[in-house]
Amino acid sequence: MRIRYFSSTDTLFIEFRDLPVAETRGLDENTMLDVDSQGNICAITIEHASERADIPQFSYEQVTA
Repeated sequence: MRIRYFSSTDTLFIEFRDLPVAETRGLDENTMLDVDSQGNICAITIEHASERADIPQFSYEQVTA
């Protein structure tokens, strides 16, 4: 998984899998979901991310089952 924030365009890109994208689905006018040919999520793109997600407060934690 890779998370990238592009401050020049205020875009957050969360990549779950580095696979060929078969389709991009618009969830709303500022959120796109990339899926592979099997319908699995590859990535999510969020435009206007600083307004829609709390970018400065982002943290990541892996929890074992």
